[in-house]
Amino acid sequence: MIKGIGMTTRQRILRKLVNLYPPFMGAGIRISFDETANKVNVRMKLSWYNRNYVGTHFGGSLYAMCDPFYMILLMDILGKEYIVWDKAAKIDFVKPGRSTVFAVFYIPDERIEQIKKEVDEKGKALPEFIAEVKDEQGEVIARVHKYIYVKKKDARKK
Repeated sequence: MIKGIGMTTRQRILRKLVNLYPPFMGAGIRISFDETANKVNVRMKLSWYNRNYVGTHFGGSLYAMCDPFYMILLMDILGKEYIVWDKAAKIDFVKPGRSTVFAVFYIPDERIEQIKKEVDEKGKALPEFIAEVKDEQGEVIARVHKYIYVKKKDARKK
């Protein structure tokens, strides 16, 4: 995490309550935030309520376990002076998920600095992040591409 940035009380509370969010609870998705504030670990067990017609992980649940985390990480890291929105996403289903699946969302400090620099130079940034959903054997089940819109708040006033 970028030095000098600590989590606010609101961020700590939200991180504790995120597992109670109905779409995550309903799909059996469990989230844990790394103490460094730039990494999230997500897992989802295969169960009767997140299986599809053929008995593998439902694609919507695979996407749901990946949806908000790059945006949330960027919002937390960049702080209130930036506008951060999910812009677009794409999911590639690589193979059927037949066991517990996992995904890790991590944004290195260098990537944060690149995004800030692009915003400073161009007024906005649209970074792409790729997350892999893997099974218990470490094989890729799905690959999710997320595009996040980033702009400084004061840039709107100009």
